[in-house]
Amino acid sequence: MSCLLTIDTSLETALLCISRDGQLLKSSSNHSQKDHATWLQPALKKLLEDTGISFSDLNAIAVMAGPGSYTGLRVGMASAKGLCYALKIPLILLDNLYFMAASFLYHKKEGIVCPMIDARRMEVFTALYDSSVKILMEPSALVLEPDSFDTWMNAEPVFFIGNGAAKYKVMLKSPNAIFPDWQPDPVDFIRITHEMYNRGQFADLAYSEPFYIKAFYDPVKAKS
Repeated sequence: MSCLLTIDTSLETALLCISRDGQLLKSSSNHSQKDHATWLQPALKKLLEDTGISFSDLNAIAVMAGPGSYTGLRVGMASAKGLCYALKIPLILLDNLYFMAASFLYHKKEGIVCPMIDARRMEVFTALYDSSVKILMEPSALVLEPDSFDTWMNAEPVFFIGNGAAKYKVMLKSPNAIFPDWQPDPVDFIRITHEMYNRGQFADLAYSEPFYIKAFYDPVKAKS
């Protein structure tokens, strides 16, 4: 039996999930990004109370490692690492771009998918995956141009998903660019985290860090 806690504070909506043997027991979400840090611990306490799960029941903790909001990633990572250290249980790191692509393709079954996470202005964190969730383009921070994905769109349709896709839709006029109205579900988190748990895909607790893709810009340090 496996009882897992999943933490995601990487984007606008934060999510906590408790699951057992691949089945979602309960989830809790917060839609105010600036409140993720204050929301997380009380929400976790209530989630455990509501499910009758204790910390000692947990077999591993999964956390969304990035990319995403710099502050949000640090909030989730610090909480997950602290709990894993105290409980002496493994840590599972989730890649946001892979997770989005794998979740979408689980339901869609085919096609090239391009997850996009808003990185301000016309920049996104993005990657490209084929229908087997194999990487066609490595994760990167990309300033969008109309021809950024022509190599792939000239051959077949590309599905653009995520909170960064909307601003690309404005500039892209191609019949092979598809922008589905889609959001991952808590069940998608559960399926992927339990698959990773069963494969023993655990992170090194001491050296695990958020996956930022690009360095955080600190204006104070920049002036020094």
